[in-house]
Amino acid sequence: MTSATARRVLIDRDPFVEAGEGGWNDRAHWPARWIGPEDEPAAPFVIGYRLPVDSAAATTCRVHVSADERYELYLDGLRIGRGPDRGDLDHWSFASYDVSLPAGRHWLAARVWTIGDDAPYAQFSHGHGFLLAAEDRPDLTTGTAGWQAAVLPGHRFLDKGVAWGCGAKLELDGRVYPWGWPTGDDALTWTPARDVQQAFARRFANDMPPTRMLIPAILPEQWEAPHSGGTVRLVADFPGGDTHAVPVRAADSIHPEEQQWQRLLSGTSLTVPAGTNRRVLIDLDNYVCAHPVVRLQGGRDAVVRIHWQEALFDNDGSKGDRDAIEGKRFRSTRQEVDGVGDRFIAGGGDEVHSTLWWEAGRFVEVTVQTGGTALTIAELSFHENRYPYEDQSSFASSDDRLAEVKRLGFRTLQMCSHETTMDCPYYEQLQYAGDTRLQCLVAYVTQDDDRLARQALLAFDRSRGTDGLTRSRHPSRILQTIPPFSLWWVAMVHDFAMWRDDADFAATLMPGVRAVLDACRTTVDEDGVFHALDGWNFTDWVSEWSAGAPPGAHWDVSSILNFQLAHAAGLAAELEDHLGEPHLAARQRELAGRVLAASEARFWSAERGLYADEPAHEHWSEHAQCLALLAGARHGTAAVERAIESDGLSRTTVYFDHYLFEALGRVGRVDVIHDRLALWFGLLDSGLRTVVEQPEPTRSDCHAWGAHPIFHLYATVLGVRPAAPGMRAVHINPQLGGLEWAEGTLRTPHGPLHVRVDADGTTVDLPGGISQV
Repeated sequence: MTSATARRVLIDRDPFVEAGEGGWNDRAHWPARWIGPEDEPAAPFVIGYRLPVDSAAATTCRVHVSADERYELYLDGLRIGRGPDRGDLDHWSFASYDVSLPAGRHWLAARVWTIGDDAPYAQFSHGHGFLLAAEDRPDLTTGTAGWQAAVLPGHRFLDKGVAWGCGAKLELDGRVYPWGWPTGDDALTWTPARDVQQAFARRFANDMPPTRMLIPAILPEQWEAPHSGGTVRLVADFPGGDTHAVPVRAADSIHPEEQQWQRLLSGTSLTVPAGTNRRVLIDLDNYVCAHPVVRLQGGRDAVVRIHWQEALFDNDGSKGDRDAIEGKRFRSTRQEVDGVGDRFIAGGGDEVHSTLWWEAGRFVEVTVQTGGTALTIAELSFHENRYPYEDQSSFASSDDRLAEVKRLGFRTLQMCSHETTMDCPYYEQLQYAGDTRLQCLVAYVTQDDDRLARQALLAFDRSRGTDGLTRSRHPSRILQTIPPFSLWWVAMVHDFAMWRDDADFAATLMPGVRAVLDACRTTVDEDGVFHALDGWNFTDWVSEWSAGAPPGAHWDVSSILNFQLAHAAGLAAELEDHLGEPHLAARQRELAGRVLAASEARFWSAERGLYADEPAHEHWSEHAQCLALLAGARHGTAAVERAIESDGLSRTTVYFDHYLFEALGRVGRVDVIHDRLALWFGLLDSGLRTVVEQPEPTRSDCHAWGAHPIFHLYATVLGVRPAAPGMRAVHINPQLGGLEWAEGTLRTPHGPLHVRVDADGTTVDLPGGISQV
């Protein structure tokens, strides 16, 4: 018999809002209703929903699915989708699937979970619910079809550990989990699902109760495939309890068993005898975000624990060479919890265990404790999960290390790109504007796909409060405001307008751009000095600064914040001009000029040839000189050149190095960029597979903002910059900075653009639709 199939599709418009019956205020009503279990337990919990579907003949239909908090959708027992893509209550996404059903009986099912207070920071919730609306098929639609619900036993949620932003971890107990539930093969008591609430589209919304406002998903399905690498580096006795602080010693390894576990990673089953405890350390050979998948056979009561780390730790809590493991520990001495990960308990049958959300890291520790019977592990694999970014660009030069930095950075981009951009996959999984701006720039030069960038631009616009500022991160149910990140969001809009070709989309964001700048205007005094807004005025992880904020930025006046405001207002003026709003452009240009003039008077030191960080001229930084130049300050070029040779300045770190590189490119000092790339070259030498958050000792080994050198390979070394919106014209001003030659192909909205630079000159291959100026 032909199998049922389903595929996720993207749609442009809500399929129901135009067809709503009743009065004008009913147009947002969906034909479906949110459903829930008859007796809802206290969070956290997991509910199963299922519906038998009898087809007299082969048929195809389109269904639209969402849930709160999240769902896995099944068709005849096979998972066909996950979701919904993360958003907020006013913008709650639904995914669409085309379902093909051969004649006969089929089962639609969903596993839906609500974690509550221990949910990820990025997860909003209005309350538990499941929703499925089938076009022209009320017999499938929640609220009219006979969906049944039951609490799925066997799920228990564990401490999130140091991964504080990522949500509770999972224990799945196979002894009580009803394995055949998606197809009716279980002994649970199922009851008709309870009608919870009418479903509403965001479009045409009117007279709605508190609810989730539905919008179509704009992102494709996340990319998922088994990770192909992995090296078993230790198999040792496991005494039970907390072994994460026990040093890894080669002398403790049971070497004959190492090959058995290595073969398991390649698909050959392994049997752990009764009464055996094992600790296995697996090096995935790369940084990986993945759902662990373990198939257990027999061995009832056996416990398999799978925990993750980005790196192993020395006795003093440092990480050192990431490739080295001898004498290191699986957890830092600074951690107070027993690792980060999940636990699976064998029920004695043939069971495939996995997690509800992916985990992240390079090293995996598997511990196995068997009871009175042997346990066969038929599969141990790691199904990588991320946004479907693949590198569509190329770069080569006389320094091979730059291509390696590109590889390192692109893996960082991949690991920090999912349903949202993310600062880091291990600790927070949050979309921050400062990080996201740099991720988008990297994506623009390496990808044709800009949907994740659009999602981010919209998310921050939607996050704006009554003060006009975007929140620092969104979606996030835990609110945080970083005013400088609101200004970097303004720069993000400018970036999109220049590097992509969709002026209409950029125009929809301009009310938000104006609101952010108007929020800043409220603290610009009569002299033109911008005083710090309330919030966390984070700028960079500089060791001598308080909480990453420069002197004066917490409560008073900072040159860095003043120059940033002038820079952002100047970018907004350009946007207004491009979009045909000359009067608004003049308003933003006046703000930039007024703040810039005041900054010249307050912060310039002719004696030092630098801009001070604050009016007292007691603190100095590279950050101030870089932003002064980018804002168009009178002495900006001289200040950056002076900073290169000066001592006693606070230096930029990984994140703000992007703005340093921007400034260095402007003054023709790409040779200094090469020097500052020593940090990235050092990462390669230290065995890292992704870019760190900050110089050692770093918290995160995979942080989105560290991918930005990729952008500079194209925009600064090869010198390709948009000269008109939509990249319809480009400047190409290469700067080898000591390289003998360099060449590369980057992506544009009009096709690939190739540049080669060597001693003989510059060769450019432009796609149609782009002119060189």
